[in-house]
Amino acid sequence: MQTILFILNDPPYGTERSYNALRLAVTLAVTLAVQPERQVRLFLMADAVLCAKSGQKVPAGYYNIETMLAKVAQRGEVALCGTCMDARGLQDTELMPGCRRSTMVELAQWTGQADKVLVF
Repeated sequence: MQTILFILNDPPYGTERSYNALRLAVTLAVTLAVQPERQVRLFLMADAVLCAKSGQKVPAGYYNIETMLAKVAQRGEVALCGTCMDARGLQDTELMPGCRRSTMVELAQWTGQADKVLVF
């Protein structure tokens, strides 16, 4: 099985780094139906933990990070740095379905298991 790990650091809005990372992650995750031997994992750190906040409302015609992240969460794994969540006041109850609090230990394990690591 090929494992691709994405590590996101930037906020959901204000820059397009998280948006671009999710564009690629969604494309890879969607192809899992065709290539089930591929696994996509996302680890959200720093301001990127806010990507997993449920209930995002954006202007019409604007991309929605929550919607994009949900597509990845349905087919892969999404974990958030717990320390980063705490620093931003983000509670577990505020996370969208399919996303969960994690640790640097798990990130280290995922990194060791990954065939490819992409950092945004």
